[in-house]
Amino acid sequence: MPYDFTTVLDRRGMDSIAADMIPWDVSVDEGFDAIPMWVADMAYPVAPPVLDAMRKRLEFPSLGYYAMSDEYFDSILSWQRRRHGALGLEREHIGYENGVLGGVAAAVQAFTAPGEKILVHSPTYVGFTHTVGNLGRVLVHSPLRRDEDGIWRMDYADMEEKIAAEHIHLVIFCSPHNPAGRVWERAELEKAMAVFEKHDCLVISDEIWSDIVMPGFRHIPTQSVSEDARRRTIAFYAPSKTFSLAGLVGSYHIVYSRYLRERLVRQSEQSHYNSCNVLSMHALVGAYSPEGERWAEEMIRAVDGNFAYACGFIAEHFPGVKVMRPQGTYMLFLDCHDWCAAHGVPIGELQRRAVRKGVIWQNGEDFVWPETIRMNLALPLSRLREAMERLKQYAFV
Repeated sequence: MPYDFTTVLDRRGMDSIAADMIPWDVSVDEGFDAIPMWVADMAYPVAPPVLDAMRKRLEFPSLGYYAMSDEYFDSILSWQRRRHGALGLEREHIGYENGVLGGVAAAVQAFTAPGEKILVHSPTYVGFTHTVGNLGRVLVHSPLRRDEDGIWRMDYADMEEKIAAEHIHLVIFCSPHNPAGRVWERAELEKAMAVFEKHDCLVISDEIWSDIVMPGFRHIPTQSVSEDARRRTIAFYAPSKTFSLAGLVGSYHIVYSRYLRERLVRQSEQSHYNSCNVLSMHALVGAYSPEGERWAEEMIRAVDGNFAYACGFIAEHFPGVKVMRPQGTYMLFLDCHDWCAAHGVPIGELQRRAVRKGVIWQNGEDFVWPETIRMNLALPLSRLREAMERLKQYAFV
């Protein structure tokens, strides 16, 4: 069955902050429509099996209290085993979370005290910055480095130095990495986890992007690289990025250690609001079905084609802008330092030039990396082409 990744959805007025909000202090010029390319949700129609599962549930006219179904847990077990080779994963290791950031917040509160320092890599997902800061903890950034091919890599010496110097016992890890788009190799994960084991650091692994991995790459679950990694890692997953279900809310943890799991669940339950919406439960079952998987694979090919087009266009028309073609996620991270220096244009002016012409992209400096921009490429290719032409004509000039 062919799926639809070409229809341009007009999401204005349809409960979409991507379409209804411009996160800038400028407005779009008259004569230009907005092309939302900032917040990380898709501009594609939701996968048909997800909508079918929700419609089927709505045929029964009652939405009262309920318990999580066996089908929900079986769907996660099947998905994780066939997609990521999760061995030894059982129902008891899985638990619902009100969003990945909600789970991260619960883990941070369960295993650290206010004022404690937590290691993250930079560029740093802005959600980590806000969540950890709001909880009174302090982020310590270990910058990723680009190798000779422009690929983002972890700096293990820097990680170890900061863990030791700052007496850090908790690390928040992003795999695949947002916004850099890296899909970590097994050897990289093994080396990182060896550092964390040496210093006895608990690891929170955000793997929300694990199912959006480009052809030729493979997501390796952090917990799978060693028996110690399995014991010391709290991993969070969700169908929300893969299937554009952020508006439904619904994530889950995988924790093999009984001790860590019981502490996390206790913290998550304290608010009495860490409970799943019934339609979110059925949406996950539809998403993790065989048809949902076929849709996801086709979506990945569409995004990979967008990456090829965008990276080629940037290389040809925007000299000085550095991009690594993403290995995962649907976000593109532009380093504009050299372009800005060569043209004498501050990054803020470059960013606003595009917004005035309707290209609504995101300030990459919010991700703790100077003179950068993040772009969402999960949109029809026709809209991406229009956005790139506008950038060529009105922004990078």
